[in-house]
Amino acid sequence: MDTTIMLGERFGKIPDMEGILFLIGINELGELPGRKFSKEQKQDLMHVAVCTLLSKRGYYEYEGADPEGWPHFVLIKRPELSMFEQERMLKECVIEYFED
Repeated sequence: MDTTIMLGERFGKIPDMEGILFLIGINELGELPGRKFSKEQKQDLMHVAVCTLLSKRGYYEYEGADPEGWPHFVLIKRPELSMFEQERMLKECVIEYFED
């Protein structure tokens, strides 16, 4: 099943990429949905998601969690891709994430 259709059925609407990254970030943080996050924390959650997704491709490595439980990553290499190629790769990583 297509990932966006699956997410649409589960959440009642098809989320955009930011919404998908936010959900992955929450999942990686291990928080239950419903907790209120500040704007900065929401950005941090999306960053956690991007790092998690790109770690499967060798761009980031999980470093550990801080005392509050937030995951931290180390940049291993920068993607040498155009913005279009980076977006496509991120979408592929999202699909792989939900298939796992």
